[in-house]
Amino acid sequence: MNHKSIASTQNKRIKRLIQLQEKSRTRLKEGKFVIEGAREIELAVQAGYQLLELYYSNQILGNDKDLSLKFEAFEKIEISLEVYKKIAYRGSTEGLIAVAAPKPHLLADLKFKRKNPLLLVAEAPEKPGNIGALLRTADAANVDAVCIANPKTDIYNPNIIRSSVGCVFTNQIASGTTTEIINYLKDSEIAIYTAILQDSSIYTKQNFTNSTALVVGTEDKGLSEAWRKAATKNIHIPMQGKIDSMNVSVAAGILIFEAKRQRDFK
Repeated sequence: MNHKSIASTQNKRIKRLIQLQEKSRTRLKEGKFVIEGAREIELAVQAGYQLLELYYSNQILGNDKDLSLKFEAFEKIEISLEVYKKIAYRGSTEGLIAVAAPKPHLLADLKFKRKNPLLLVAEAPEKPGNIGALLRTADAANVDAVCIANPKTDIYNPNIIRSSVGCVFTNQIASGTTTEIINYLKDSEIAIYTAILQDSSIYTKQNFTNSTALVVGTEDKGLSEAWRKAATKNIHIPMQGKIDSMNVSVAAGILIFEAKRQRDFK
């Protein structure tokens, strides 16, 4: 393991790290992404992610210097406070930033411990804040998997990692096209409940105790026609205000926890 130190914000490695943070194209090309914060790094390590580089600022760590020793990485690089401030997205993190190798997130790799898995499917989510909130909700309910259909945003976008408070790493995630995910669910005999207003029934009248996929779309476009055709049942949450939609992560939370209630929160 190599130990190095960097004091200049103009260092080539620091410039490259910023590129990894800012550009999905760079993350894809290099097969690397950035994790900021001790909690997020720990969750990633627990989930089996490999740390390639660990950047740490002893000026921030202070009495918590042992944090940098807690994690195994191919390289550990001490950085100055100036460099840390340059690359950190958050002001309240603990002086640790890691570079890690991503996972493929293939549908074929999904494994379920339960005979009646509960899945959350989100089609074409784009806003990092919404994706992060969906992942936090999925983690809170301990769903078996989150599937992202036609992804518009790289799952390792730093804003998703941050807004999910590390739940990118705690959830089992797979991505694919809408067609691929529909075929996977049907082949796996998982019932498809789509959040669509047309020809729909109230969500509380459904049986979510069997293998179930709850499918949500974006607030502006909803779900594509393919989902309506593939659905076991279209479901809706009654709206009692002046608008007919709610934030996608809120809607997903309501549906997921109704399924969990029916399953006695198991």
